[in-house]
Formats: sequence, C-alpha cells, structure tokens
Amino acid sequence: MGARRFVRPFFMRKTTMPKLTDLTARAKPLLPGLMLSATIAAAASFLGAHYGAPVMLFALLLGMAFNFMHTDGPCGPGVDFAAKFVLRLGVGLLGIRIALDDMAQIGLSGAALLVGLIAATIATGFIAAPLFKRQWRFALLTGGAVAICGASAALAIAAVIPHNDKTERNTLFTVMAVTALSTIAMVLYPLLFGGLGFTEVEQGFLIGATIHDVAQVVGAGFTVSDTAGETATITKLFRVAMLPVVLIVIGLVLRASGAGQGTGRVALLPWFMVLFLALVGLGSVVELPVILVEQVNTLSRVCLVTAIAALGVKTSLKALAAVGPGHMAIVVVETLVLLGLAMALLLAFHPIQG
Repeated sequence: MGARRFVRPFFMRKTTMPKLTDLTARAKPLLPGLMLSATIAAAASFLGAHYGAPVMLFALLLGMAFNFMHTDGPCGPGVDFAAKFVLRLGVGLLGIRIALDDMAQIGLSGAALLVGLIAATIATGFIAAPLFKRQWRFALLTGGAVAICGASAALAIAAVIPHNDKTERNTLFTVMAVTALSTIAMVLYPLLFGGLGFTEVEQGFLIGATIHDVAQVVGAGFTVSDTAGETATITKLFRVAMLPVVLIVIGLVLRASGAGQGTGRVALLPWFMVLFLALVGLGSVVELPVILVEQVNTLSRVCLVTAIAALGVKTSLKALAAVGPGHMAIVVVETLVLLGLAMALLLAFHPIQG
C-alpha cells in the first residue's frame, strides 16, 4: 500500500495575494502622470475659487497646455490611468449625493416629464448629428451630456461606448461645450423664467431640468430664492439618478446592434455604475453622517477634475480646433430643444405646483 499523500488544509495553503513590492512596482510608472494631473486639477480649483469660473473649464485649458508631456517623457501611463480609472471612480462616487426620498419630492408627473425630456434631448442629438455630418458616438455623448448632468454624463458615457480615434477629442469638446453653455444659462435662465412669469417653484424646476451641470444649477436656483434653489437641486439630482438607467439602455442597444464588435466587450453595467447605485441605495436606507457625505462628494469632485485635467493633457489644441462648427451647432440645438420643450410641457401639464 503506497504512502498517503499529505493534503495541506486550506488555511495552510499559500495564497496568491500580490506582494507589496509588486504593487509598488506597478504603481511607480503611474506616479509622474498622476502627479501632473493632480497638480493641474489643484491649480484649476484655485483659479475657479478665486475667479468664479467653472473649475472643469480651467482644468481642460490648463491640461491642454501640457499636452507635450503626454507624448514625451514618463507621464503617459499615469495620465492614461487618471483619464480612465480615476474618471470612473469619480462618476461612481456621485451616487452619494442622491437619496430616493429626495427624488420622491418630484412626484410622478414631474418624474415623467423629466424622463420624457431626457429621451427627447438624446433623440435630438441623433436627428441633428447626420445633418451636420457627425457620427452616432458624438450624438450620444452630447445628447446624454445635455439631457442628464453635463460633464459627468459625458465622461460616463464615453467610458462605456466603443472607442475610436476621435472619442477622446469629442469627449473633451463635449465637456468644454456643456460647461460653457451651463455658465451662460446660469446667468440668463433665471432672468428668462422670471420675465415669463413662472412661480419660484416652477423656476426652480425649469432651472434643474434645463441647465447641464450641477454647480450651475445650484448657483442659478439660489439666485432666484431658497425655494427655487431647493427645487432646482432636487430636480437636477433626479436627472443625475437617470444616468445608470441611460447607461444600461446604451449597453443593451450596443449589444443587440453589434456596434461594439471589434472594440472589446460592451459592459451592461460597469463597476463604477454598480458603485453609484450602491451608494444611492445606502443613502436611501441609512441616514449617513453629513460629514461623510460631504467628504465622499468632495472626493468625487477631486477625481472628476483630475480626470478632466488628464483628458486635457491627452488632447492637443490643434486636434480640438479641427472639430469644426458642426460640433458646437449640435450641442446648441440640443440645449435649445431641451429649454423649449421644458417650458412648453410645464405650461401644458403643470406637474409642479407653486
């Protein structure tokens, strides 16, 4: 009878956990690019705080000034990492802002109106893009950014659609365009809605339903009144909450159409949207400490600004200038359609009482 083979119990077996030295070796090449992106983001935040201009726009412009550091030198890997992983992490952490109880204040009629506006705005992008000889990727990027939450939506959609040689340039242009239009809208929309005789609550709803970026929504809403500001913020957060729904639809359509073939597997719900939904669920069932919500929200903002800076570094000003006027025309058309539809539907159905 042969000798019995000793089987080592599971708790005595060697694990395959990566060693600290291995992790350090992998992280070391990323440090120069990450430091560059973080430094640009810090400079953009400083300028934004002191001059009252959008931080995202500063991060883009400053980043493009350092484009030569992406192609030459050791910064390339870290900049690519910031433009991908750090971007996705920032989008995922956005979920900390949202609780389902807050969304319930919109009401069924208000929610239906907002969902209709989102669908109509994205559809407008697909109608307008062929007229200006642009592809479906750009229509989806701009339509989603205008319909949902500006720069954050553009970055999230860019992370899940199949990439081509123009994706990063188009993403950067979309972020710049919606940020600029949001700033203009922050000044003009309160004057427009007030002049047309809308109530404070209706003005808040319209501001939250039509301005692209969250920061500009808050600024415009509280310019009118506290009531308008609170309504605008809740309305905007509902639009942000629609982001994972839109991404799921995009994933289903791409899989069914085969548009993602040859570019890698199209994720139905990527990990950063799972994180987004998990934070929404957590905030809805547990009353999280205000300090924790603020810190996670700040971390999300830091990640997004850092990612925008990295995208700026990756994009040359010459390449961005080559997009042509058609790109801007599509974003403007989508913005005007969203504005016109929101006012018309509000007057027709009065979903928000104020």
